[in-house]
Formats: sequence, structure tokens, C-alpha cells
Amino acid sequence: MLRFTVRRLAQLVLVVVVLSMLLFGWLRLLPGGPVSALLGDRATPEARAQLEAQLGMDQPLIVQYWKFLERAVSGDFGTSTGVQRGTPALEVFLTRFPATLELSILALLLAVAVGVPLGYLAARRRGTWLDNLTITSSLVGVAVPVFFSAFLLKYVFAIELGVLPVSGRQDTGIDATRVTGFYILDGLLTREFDAAWNALVHLVLPAIALATIPFAVIFRITRAAVLDVVDEDYVRTARAKGLSAMVVRTRHVLHNAMLPVVTTIGLQTGALLAGAVLTERVFNISGIGQAVAIGFQRKDFPVLQVVILAAAMVYVLVNLLVDLTYALIDPRLRTR
Repeated sequence: MLRFTVRRLAQLVLVVVVLSMLLFGWLRLLPGGPVSALLGDRATPEARAQLEAQLGMDQPLIVQYWKFLERAVSGDFGTSTGVQRGTPALEVFLTRFPATLELSILALLLAVAVGVPLGYLAARRRGTWLDNLTITSSLVGVAVPVFFSAFLLKYVFAIELGVLPVSGRQDTGIDATRVTGFYILDGLLTREFDAAWNALVHLVLPAIALATIPFAVIFRITRAAVLDVVDEDYVRTARAKGLSAMVVRTRHVLHNAMLPVVTTIGLQTGALLAGAVLTERVFNISGIGQAVAIGFQRKDFPVLQVVILAAAMVYVLVNLLVDLTYALIDPRLRTR
């Protein structure tokens, strides 16, 4: 297991280096680039040349890339020019990341908690009304865009029925203590349970909207995986040995069906970060998704580069965890 982990970590380092190269090239290929973002499109050639010299953009690309890596390792991504003007880009990311992570974790938990059991039940009740109903629901979940689901949920439950908050992470009238930036966790740590509950209630609608597509994908993969496993020889052998139905379902069916499901959950984590851009805009949540949307509008390249690089690293780390989980579920993979 240790050798398997070391190999995956080495691959992780290589992937991060390649990602940094792609990000570096992308920033220089954008129309106008960082210079136009700082000076505007009507800047004089002399002012542009002066700023390019200050930023080191008049040097060879390999030198620029090396300096880019040095600054990235030290956490220096520049200063925000649009999202929070004058604030270091890394600080913008760190203050907004907890909101997105809190939303994404809750959405993923909802998708897994509902998608896996429903997928298993639908496979066991193949061809019944339950199977047909859940398949139809999953198709709707995949087909409906996240922003439409968000607007629909907001209109029905927040505006028409008034049972859930319209927007934000917490009521403005709550004087909550900030410790980690995760509002629910902060409320639990400080024993301000009313603040924690209020933050959780604010997350219900955006989390449901964000979880619709991951739920649909996880459900369909779980159903297909269980159907593939349930008729295997080793499952029939286990039944013939007289093992209880619970043992057959957990040890032989679910255990072997979880490999593709684990992969799907890892892939959907990256999709959650993309969906957060739209969800946070609809519910006015100050997360990195909202920062990305504002950053593109205002050409805030320092914030964009730190957010994109961090999101890519999170995605890579999640895939590393998926590989390790694979190895725990199926020991044969450790030798590959």
C-alpha cells in the first residue's frame, strides 16, 4: 500500500507541474493579458511597455515561468484588480473558499446519501414502478441546468412559500463568532447553535440545486453497477452456500459494485466546483464561484489564476483519494 501511495504522489506532483504550465500559458494567451487588466485597453504603448518591464513580461518565457512558480510557491499571486480591489489574491481565495467548500460538501453528501441507496433499490426492483420513477427523476436531474433548478427552488420555497432563506450564508442580524470561516462549524465550535442552524438552513436550497446533477449521475452508475454484479457467479455461489441475504448484499454485491461508484463520486466533486459558480450567483453566496464570475467580468487575472490553480489541485487531490480508496476496496490494484 505504501509503494502504491508513493507512486500516486509522484504522479500528483507531475500533474500539478503540467497544470501550472497550462495556467501560465493561458494567462498570456488571453486577449490583452494582465497588462490590459491593470491599465485598461486604452493605455499608451509606453505605459504598457513600462508595466511589462515591471512585471518581467519582457523576459524569456522560461524565466517568466520560473518566477511564476516561485511566486506561486510563496503564495504571491498578485493583488486583486476587480473582485476585491487592492486585496492580495490569495487572501481573496482563502476568505471565500470556506463558503464554497461548505456548500460543495453538503451537496455531495446529499447526492451520495440519496443516489447510492436509490440506485441500489432501483436495481433490486428492476422493471417496477420504483425503478421507472427513479430513472425518470435522474433524467430530469441531468437535463435541467443548475441555474434553472436554483431559480426554481428559490422562487418556490423562498419567495412563494417563505419557508427557507432567499440568499446569503446567514441572517445579517446574527452576531456569530468567526473562527474557521465555515459558518456551521464555527457555530458548533463556539456553542452558538442558533448560528450553526441558521447557516445550515441557508445552505439547504443551494445545496439541493447543486446536488441535482451529481445525484442523477451517482444514482445511474450505482444502479448499473449493482445490475452488473448481482448476476455474477460469486454472488450465486454465496447464495448457494446459504449465506444470509444481508451478507450477500453488503459483502458481495455492494462491495464489488462500489468501484465505479467511487470513481463517479470523485469526478462529480470537480463538477460541483463548476456548478458552484452558477449556484453562488443565484443565492448571493460569497464563495470562489462568485469570485470566478466577477473575475472574468472584470479581468481580475490574479484572482483567476489562484482560484483556477487551487481548484485544479483540489480536483487532483480528490482523484488521489479515489485511487487510494480503489486500492482499499480491491487489493489487486495495488500491484499495478
